[in-house]
Amino acid sequence: MLTNQQHKLGLFFALSAFIMWGLAPIYFKQLIAIDAKEILVHRIIWSVLFLFLITLISKQANKVIAVFRQPRLLLMLLMSTALLGLNWGLFIWAVNNSHMLDASLGYYINPLINVVLGYLFLQERLRRRQGIAVCLALSGVIIQLIAFGSIPIIALTLACSFSLYGLIHKKTHVESLPGLMIEALLLLPAALAYWYLMPSSDTSNLMTNTLSTNSLLIGLGIITTLPLLCFTAAAKRLRYTTLGFIQYIGPSLMFILAVVLYDETIGFKDIVTFSCIWAGLTLFTWDSIRHSMKYKSL
Repeated sequence: MLTNQQHKLGLFFALSAFIMWGLAPIYFKQLIAIDAKEILVHRIIWSVLFLFLITLISKQANKVIAVFRQPRLLLMLLMSTALLGLNWGLFIWAVNNSHMLDASLGYYINPLINVVLGYLFLQERLRRRQGIAVCLALSGVIIQLIAFGSIPIIALTLACSFSLYGLIHKKTHVESLPGLMIEALLLLPAALAYWYLMPSSDTSNLMTNTLSTNSLLIGLGIITTLPLLCFTAAAKRLRYTTLGFIQYIGPSLMFILAVVLYDETIGFKDIVTFSCIWAGLTLFTWDSIRHSMKYKSL
């Protein structure tokens, strides 16, 4: 049973994680002049170094080494690594190419896709209201496809890649820090190769960059890993329902930033799609709270 102090600490970590994720576009916008692939390379490289330091400090290096001795587990993490790289890269591209609303939509859809994947692959029962919530979200995508002839590809790719990433981790049972360390290490060779072979750009040589540019690039390691570490700490101290409700802070902040700060236009099709997603999420959250309270009373 968690103490009140642990619950408060969990809330602090959860709010920190989702506020950082929600405000992350502001950071990436400072690097808008740099190609998204180059930003991704730096995100991987500096994340490895930051995670390496944390792994040493927390004395979890033995857990990382243990995974490398299990080929099947390593293969699963290789798949999750590919999904993580896709998610990181597409998010950077979306933010810096005025598709922040699509990114926001993707992370709104994410929890509903988690429910579907849990039903399909983890034998988790889909409650009636959860099914209706998923159908509401799906109807928004279908309306956009039929009425407006477009598919929210960016949003769906972000949502599906992160949901599948979570599913793999659910099946592998690898602890968060060692798992993320290994994924970053698996991405590192490709990142270093691209950095070496990529065409020369104004920022590809760190020795000629300004101090502010290099600081932003190196800081990508912290921006990437710190929210994940806060999320992990929160997950150990909060109920799933509480954490699930707080997670909407992230995409909500992205939505506000896109509209208010970066002047992204909300078209009629966006209003229809978001309305369906929000309706689904409202029903989903209400059902989760209701189910949690019912279970607690038993």
